Amino acid sequence: MAAKKTVKKAAGRGGKEGLRRRGVKTVHVAIPDLDASLRERRLALDDVETAFGPGGTFVNVLHKWDSGESVIGEPPFVGEAMSLDWNSVRDYPFEADAALVFSDYAGPSAQLSPRELLKAQIKRARAMGFKIQAALEFEFHVLDEAAETLRDQGFDGFGMYAPDNRCWASQSAAIYSDYVADLNGVLDTLGVGVYGLGLELGPGCFEATLRATDPLRAADDAVLFKTFTKAFSRRRGLTATFMAQLSAQHAGLSGHVHLSLSDARTGKPLFHDAKDKDGMSKTMRHAIAGLVDLAPEALALCAHTANAYRRLTPGNWAPKTATWAVQNYAAAVRAVPSPAKLARMEFRLPASDTNPYLAIALTLAGALHGIETKAKLPAPITRGGPDETPEGVPGLPHDLLEAADRLDVCKPARALFGDRFVDHFVATRRHEEAVIRKHVSAFERARYIEAV
Repeated sequence: MAAKKTVKKAAGRGGKEGLRRRGVKTVHVAIPDLDASLRERRLALDDVETAFGPGGTFVNVLHKWDSGESVIGEPPFVGEAMSLDWNSVRDYPFEADAALVFSDYAGPSAQLSPRELLKAQIKRARAMGFKIQAALEFEFHVLDEAAETLRDQGFDGFGMYAPDNRCWASQSAAIYSDYVADLNGVLDTLGVGVYGLGLELGPGCFEATLRATDPLRAADDAVLFKTFTKAFSRRRGLTATFMAQLSAQHAGLSGHVHLSLSDARTGKPLFHDAKDKDGMSKTMRHAIAGLVDLAPEALALCAHTANAYRRLTPGNWAPKTATWAVQNYAAAVRAVPSPAKLARMEFRLPASDTNPYLAIALTLAGALHGIETKAKLPAPITRGGPDETPEGVPGLPHDLLEAADRLDVCKPARALFGDRFVDHFVATRRHEEAVIRKHVSAFERARYIEAV
């Protein structure tokens, strides 16, 4: 269970002195790395600004290493200036009188930061007169394994929590209600807005839909959701995973992005037009066209692991091409043009392992690119499931290496995200693919040892 909450709705109120008035003694300073895994320093409140405020530094390695903590970036590895985001303060769920606040590099490494990359796209959208709302939804698996047993078994032969789950079944929800309710309580303490949380398709499969909010907070919410769902599960002797494809026997897991635009001055929703036969405004058509055009070439940004591409194979309920349609769950981009206040585009290519900062940044950048260029929307898909590959529709990269290569030569992505970030990110993805290719699975040995 979560520690007793002593800080009430801390986010964005009063900085250090505001936290002191609310009884906070300890602060977890959280820094997202290149894969959106949170790294932190736990400090006394009085020491936070000394370490991360003006004059404070942190070693600039976090955007220069991989998920296995091998360094892949260029030296020097030195202390770099940091910035604290006091608007990001959250209550800490597992420790009384504690809070969490986001920080990131303010020096040269800021150009490599996914969180800073998203902030740049938000700034661009606001300069165009837009107010943005974003949200993510995630599927995840829960294994009936503690950390020790999972490792002892070589991450194989694992059991599933809720093995008898049936999709959206009230009976399953009742059986596993304690896990869901207690996790919801942890997220509430963190200030992560949860629209829905429950069981999904297959053994051990859960789904969370997060509430729409400002896109930076939406990404922070998503990172906190994933981090603390895993921590909460481990504290109960379970393992939560957001791997896109856990095995051939399990369904692929999605991490969809929802995005809407409104007029920053009037608040008018900009994706709805009551006079249009589909209810879609010209702005929405341009936005979707921009994302459909950009996504195949910049897919590495929202599918940054080798495992993500196993989900994009026939048989999984995931799009296989860059398509769109109104209210069609088989499309890469689902248009939801009505009602006006809820009008949005849903980007369905990202998997559950996606980096939320990059996934939202790509979705928003694609939309803005389409609006700026008045991109023409291709014909929607009209039938079939997610395995449909309509003629003339650009195909997606087959693996992370191809995705990295396509991103490397994508001129719009370089214009939108900057050469330094693209060059660095491409290099890290090629590294990740090379690491994975070196390792041979038990299935591969069973298939080839005697047959070839």
